[in-house]
Amino acid sequence: MLPPHESIYPYLLDPKLTTQVWGGDELVTVYGKHGDPSTKLGESWECWDADRITNGALAGSTVADLRAKLGAQLLGDLDAKRIFPLLTKIITAHDWLSVQVHPDDTYAQRVEHQPFGKTECWYVLDAQPGSQIVYGWTRDTSRAEYERRVADGTLGEILRRIDVKTGDTVYVPHGVVHAIGPGIAVYETQQASDLTYRMFDWNRVGLDGKPRELAVRKAADVLNYHATTEGTLAQIAYHFEGLDRIALIADEHFVVERITVDGEPASISTNGRPLVLMSLNARLEVAVGDSPVTLARYATALIPAAAEWCTVRAPDAQAPFMFVTPPSNREQLPVRLLAAGVAQEQIDAFLAQF
Repeated sequence: MLPPHESIYPYLLDPKLTTQVWGGDELVTVYGKHGDPSTKLGESWECWDADRITNGALAGSTVADLRAKLGAQLLGDLDAKRIFPLLTKIITAHDWLSVQVHPDDTYAQRVEHQPFGKTECWYVLDAQPGSQIVYGWTRDTSRAEYERRVADGTLGEILRRIDVKTGDTVYVPHGVVHAIGPGIAVYETQQASDLTYRMFDWNRVGLDGKPRELAVRKAADVLNYHATTEGTLAQIAYHFEGLDRIALIADEHFVVERITVDGEPASISTNGRPLVLMSLNARLEVAVGDSPVTLARYATALIPAAAEWCTVRAPDAQAPFMFVTPPSNREQLPVRLLAAGVAQEQIDAFLAQF
């Protein structure tokens, strides 16, 4: 086993890219990923159990390997025998994604024999004018109506569409019907599960020229059939320990923030959990002790729990980045917000969204 000073540092991750019928070339041309832009790339799995480390003494190891090698040094009090509990992605949509729904943990364990269902959220990195998503139903419906409309191709008539713009946040708990529309790029944070029940695919064919498989029965088992009124979320902007921060999500599974560093370097505590950082449209320097790495634009680093602190610095004028803790040390966020002078009423209203 490597000594701690060699094994505890910021791990740069090599993301997994996926080809999708609704994909395009932006993951390469805009977000700097290494892939063939002609192959309709749709997703970059930025932090995932099978992603490989590209730097330092542990280069070549996957996140799963680190769980086995480092245990609590990587994860704190999280279970090292279970898959890394978080998956972060960049998703770019040239066309509508399929209409889908995800199960909760109980259904995933009972039916799929997997540890996690799937609750997710989106931070909109870019949205063209007029961009929309599907989020819930326009009215109460039922299993019978859902199954009938899938069969006759009319499900789109009762899907609720809402407008989104760059900087919006959307929270998608299990059971909510949803789809991302064309012209949108999102940073997705989700439970570490690929359990997606495709309900409806806009009556189109896949890349192989055949209709893509639907999971009508399983989707029907887990759907929330009530009309939806929720949409994009309220956020809280605040300043804490030298950093401009925006609280985006505070779910039981993860806390997601957008942070900007400029001027002097600033330190962030791990609070005994691993941290996931993805740079946005500028380079970001991340250091653990005297082990710094520089993230290119839209690159991801994983900070092990045993680091205790990491330091962030903007090599250029300023560096915005996404910041995720899995699953949430949810009690830490209200402490930061209160210390920053945010009113308790505003904090309570923010947390009530999840």
